[in-house]
Amino acid sequence: MSDSVIKVENVSKAYRLGQIGGGTLKEDVSRWWAKLRGKPDPFLKIGEEHHARKMGEQFWALDNVSFEVKQGEVLGIIGRNGAGKSTLLKILSQVTTPTSGQIKIKGRIASLLEVGTGFNPEMTGRENVFLNGAILGMTKAEIRKKFDEIVAFSEIEEFIDTPVKRYSSGMYVRLAFAVAAHLEPEILICDEVLAVGDIAFQKKCLGKMGDVAREGRTVLFVSHSISSVLQLTKLGLVMDKGRLVFHGSSEKAVEVYTGETGAESVVFFNVEKSPRQYIGTQEARFVSFRLDREVPIFRPNEDFSFIAKIRARENLPQIRFSMTVFASDGTPVGCCFGSERPGLNNGEELEVKIVLPSPRLAPGHYHCAVAAGKGNNRTGFVDFDAVHNTLTFEVCPEEGDLGTLSTWHRNWGSVVFPELKYQ
Repeated sequence: MSDSVIKVENVSKAYRLGQIGGGTLKEDVSRWWAKLRGKPDPFLKIGEEHHARKMGEQFWALDNVSFEVKQGEVLGIIGRNGAGKSTLLKILSQVTTPTSGQIKIKGRIASLLEVGTGFNPEMTGRENVFLNGAILGMTKAEIRKKFDEIVAFSEIEEFIDTPVKRYSSGMYVRLAFAVAAHLEPEILICDEVLAVGDIAFQKKCLGKMGDVAREGRTVLFVSHSISSVLQLTKLGLVMDKGRLVFHGSSEKAVEVYTGETGAESVVFFNVEKSPRQYIGTQEARFVSFRLDREVPIFRPNEDFSFIAKIRARENLPQIRFSMTVFASDGTPVGCCFGSERPGLNNGEELEVKIVLPSPRLAPGHYHCAVAAGKGNNRTGFVDFDAVHNTLTFEVCPEEGDLGTLSTWHRNWGSVVFPELKYQ
């Protein structure tokens, strides 16, 4: 394997739809014997129909996937729901076996796949820490050395001697991630399960994964947060319908992913026929909005800009634009108005770039409502047209002085004010 710590060779995984178990005793024995010899399932047709998504009662969750991961690499795995990402991680974590193909792994693996994986619900948090450490091959002395750090990171000190079956999903994830990240595995595998935790803890986990990577250990990270993938990883792997469609730089992987999911649906918003919550006078009507980039992600302190296209339905001497920004939960963050500019004649179209200078939005997801009209705060505003729930975008966390992702707590609000001054 040279310097590769993970090598995946032509791995496929099939599930039999509508059935529980393997079938007859004869079939089960045949499958067991084939598995023992490293052979594929003799009752699954792989040959000519190998690339079919469904073959009778067979569903191929993974289809002939091959790639390598070298020591110290941080690999982001992205794709739609059902693309095969979690199945791939389960095979790498040896939770399940492939139908065909093989994997070669060099090093100790710690996995965080879904809430409760690897925990005994009847045991306390403390006991599960030692259990997981033992599974990883660590001695009690090694686990004790890390124990206080694990508990402090998880922030559940007062519940550490409580059976984990009484934990909430968030508490489960806190302790599970703390164990996986601190017990010094050579390879850390983390699925989207972090989404169960609160935003502050998610950022804390991302920062810890960055620290693990800088220590020279290997990280495999599945996430639907494009900004997290771009900030944490340099290499990306894109899955689609069980197949590997790209393996290369994270930036290119994101471009491929947004293309596979329909890039226009992400950065281009066709709103001409969208229902309006507020009709306006309809003297003009928006046709489309378009972000000025291929991926809808903005950095902190970066100008937010987009291109609006509008069509006049009457002669308009002047026109002005306004915009309201909303947080992901629908809470208004703020509103801004542009000055009036020369208008349009009936039937004319205008495409204009609208810029909100450095809005200082906190990390998170946002969407907008955009309006066009006339008037000002002295004469009053009259809207020609207004479109809500559009221009969805994400503000990524900034990187701290030590290279870790910054933390922003939800209860601090959605705007990052300038640094305080002392006089």
